[in-house]
Amino acid sequence: MSTPARLTSPHSQLVSGLDAVGQAHMLNFWNALTQSQRDALTNQVESIDWAAMPRLIEQYVRNKPVFALPPDVQPAPYLPVDPDAAVRPWNRIAAKAKGEEMLRAGQVAAFVVAGGQGSRLGYEGPKGCYPAGAVTGKPLFAMFADAILGAYDRYGVHVPWYIMTSPLNHDATLEFFAAHHFFGLPRGSVNFFMQGVMPSMDLSTGKVLMCGKGEIATNPDGHGGSLRALHASGSLDDMKQRGVTAISYFQVDNPTVNLLDPVFLGLHAGAGGPGAPSSAEMSSKMIPKAYAEEKLGLFCAHGAGPRKGRVEIVEYSDLPMEMQRERLPDGRLRFLAGSIAVHVLGREFVEKLNTDAAFELPWHRAEKKIPCIDCGTGELMKPAANNGVKLERFVFDALPLCEQSVVLETDRIEEFAPIKNAEGQDSPQSSREIQTERAARWLEWCGVAVPRGAQGRPDCVLEISARTASTREELKAAGKLPRAIERGQRLAL
Repeated sequence: MSTPARLTSPHSQLVSGLDAVGQAHMLNFWNALTQSQRDALTNQVESIDWAAMPRLIEQYVRNKPVFALPPDVQPAPYLPVDPDAAVRPWNRIAAKAKGEEMLRAGQVAAFVVAGGQGSRLGYEGPKGCYPAGAVTGKPLFAMFADAILGAYDRYGVHVPWYIMTSPLNHDATLEFFAAHHFFGLPRGSVNFFMQGVMPSMDLSTGKVLMCGKGEIATNPDGHGGSLRALHASGSLDDMKQRGVTAISYFQVDNPTVNLLDPVFLGLHAGAGGPGAPSSAEMSSKMIPKAYAEEKLGLFCAHGAGPRKGRVEIVEYSDLPMEMQRERLPDGRLRFLAGSIAVHVLGREFVEKLNTDAAFELPWHRAEKKIPCIDCGTGELMKPAANNGVKLERFVFDALPLCEQSVVLETDRIEEFAPIKNAEGQDSPQSSREIQTERAARWLEWCGVAVPRGAQGRPDCVLEISARTASTREELKAAGKLPRAIERGQRLAL
């Protein structure tokens, strides 16, 4: 006897699949939806891995994981910014030569995580479109494009650029690039794909929340989800076809990032001499914390257990403050190495993270106030207290899965001027000041006189395009520099 058609309808299949994981309430208002709303909800449902949800709900919602410090946690070893330092010296010339070889051979890709909006800055639009140049007001995307164009000028290769957007800003990002003619980059070398999302869940029941009668409440799956998105979007396959072996990872809010640093790339690849580790699967840059309470994740190492010696980043909120305040005999902080979210990842390592269950990144739980509807009445609820759980992954959780990892110290003035807040630290103003200070240092090193005030700060506003130079040495080689900067001058090079 044939199965009744109603039991094999798409709606019945959805009900059956969701009922099996205790989530059929999401279809309570199916009959009240238009066909387009039904299609949209169906697409949302089918994009989620429901087979994994019962385990995630049990592990992260009904239970609250407790962070455990690595056994006998130690500060992670790192290569000092000075390659001739007494401790862990390394060969900068060899590292740079190897990195330049990789760039010329087309083995490097740039990858920016750009799913955020500029709302916290009072800017409506993708954060990458925010005007960040100290003098020119160039958008962040344009500043990164300059770095890629500069690499072409120096190495004769168009480095492919992969840009992870979010459902919230994907279309606007594409329109922005089209309106600016891809900032002079070949269209075929710029690749866009969207970040994945996770359903938000009720804090007490584990039921998936609905933000409308036909829409699941979702949240981005974290910057760690970027590695899954690389795989799911086909970007990893595209990299493989291009011959890419190393992925330069950075976040969209840092206009001074040296995103194609040949020295860092060479160290990652195993060049650099006796102080540097052999070829790594994932490498990171760090800056020394300015003070113990500075809110930077810390590079730590397992002191015992099966992962002894492996590096991981411990969030500042998870490392006891008394440990963060510990000092060495010379007065420096013992736990000094702060993360700036700049990494190089081996393409094959990222493939392993996506295909081998033993290398799956953990999820992190966040309790939030999530507007949602009552799935009995359809009434919209705006909670006064945390009512939901969001799950996200962090990219740095891949570090302890590495057999080998390089951590390289850098100077925050050189490479860290993030724009996160409207005012104060990590704001547009502080970023402009850092951009100016870096440019002033480079110019002074090249013999250019730069006016400074009573407190030693540049009495001018300066900006050096990454196409002009990404280091002071490149600036000197570029030539055509002024003899002096005038007081109060605004100059972009």
